[in-house]
Amino acid sequence: MGLITGILTLPIAPVRGVVWVAEKLNDAAERELHDPGVLRAQLAILNREFEQGDISLEEFEREEERLLDRLYAARVAPAPHD
Repeated sequence: MGLITGILTLPIAPVRGVVWVAEKLNDAAERELHDPGVLRAQLAILNREFEQGDISLEEFEREEERLLDRLYAARVAPAPHD
């Protein structure tokens, strides 16, 4: 970035900073959303809740299917890492 460009774009620097932070947060959330370790932990919690009677069979099956779909998608096309 040249000196003139830097001076002219200085007023929008805070906006660029906020956008950069938002992009980094989004990237981290996407990685966690597709992390197989996190998905397996969520499946274990779901199983424990079902065994303890905290959730119904229908709710268990619905959530299990959703988590297994995410786990399969994470294995087929893993999220890019920085």
